[in-house]
Amino acid sequence: MKIKFHRMISIATLAASVTAIFLVLKKPAPVAQPQAPTAIAANAQSFDQKLAQLEQASQQSQTSLAGYSQVAQSEPGQVDKPSGGSPKTEVRLNSDEVGAAIAQSLGTATTANTDLGSGTPTIKDQQVRFDGDVVHGQFLTEIAGKDVWVTVSGHLGSKDGYATFEPTEFKVGDLNVPVSLVNPALQKKLDGQRDRMKLPDFVGDVKVNNSELVMTEK
Repeated sequence: MKIKFHRMISIATLAASVTAIFLVLKKPAPVAQPQAPTAIAANAQSFDQKLAQLEQASQQSQTSLAGYSQVAQSEPGQVDKPSGGSPKTEVRLNSDEVGAAIAQSLGTATTANTDLGSGTPTIKDQQVRFDGDVVHGQFLTEIAGKDVWVTVSGHLGSKDGYATFEPTEFKVGDLNVPVSLVNPALQKKLDGQRDRMKLPDFVGDVKVNNSELVMTEK
């Protein structure tokens, strides 16, 4: 009976290992539909235009404040200070616009592989989707010589001029990985790439709301 029990444990362990390998290598359900090259170009252009609008609005706000300061110094008490409670300009970007911008920045819109630098996995493809206040990202990379999809979901925010990300789900292939196991290493990695997380000077806040990426002027 003891021999049979150990045999059963061995078989169960082997079955679990095979299942895990299968799930890791299995392609998960896509988080978004692939975009055609023409759609990527159009959506990336829309992304750039909206960002330019936000930058222009921020510059106009700064110019207005600078003009007030000059007049206030020359004519103290003669002008009213611009209201600090006025709503700030914001732009809303959908999943296709953000996905297209990422594709162009990584080069995946025209090339198969993208090496982001020494020690960084090669990204062969990517998909992005916003759902409510959650962002879902799916990336095709190579692990141990095999193409593997990595899916990560979470909340995007900002702090002290830098973007922040708090994961809520992590998958390798079709295998769920506990966030508690991944998050410490992920946050350490993000801290090590802090320059990439820095927001543009004209962006004061970033978040996902109503299935869109919302960027607010500084």
